[in-house]
Amino acid sequence: MTDSKTTTDHKTIQRWSEERKGVPSKVAESGEGGILRIDFGKPEEGLKKISWEDFFKVFDERRLAFLYQDKTADGKMSRFNKFVARDGS
Repeated sequence: MTDSKTTTDHKTIQRWSEERKGVPSKVAESGEGGILRIDFGKPEEGLKKISWEDFFKVFDERRLAFLYQDKTADGKMSRFNKFVARDGS
């Protein structure tokens, strides 16, 4: 139940994020493309909201994969996620 999963599927990433009220973002001072983040709830200082289109453009250009968890150990909805290099890159 607490197992993490990895995907590169855009629809899966967007659905998982939106179910948790997450929005695609990047670190504002991170240069061209930026460091990707999913921002939840009140916007974090230093993050800039971007479109899903821009988000996935950077995601694919950098050959990233999305590591995420559906549920916490106690069965609650998890927001754990991070971006990792795709296998074989």
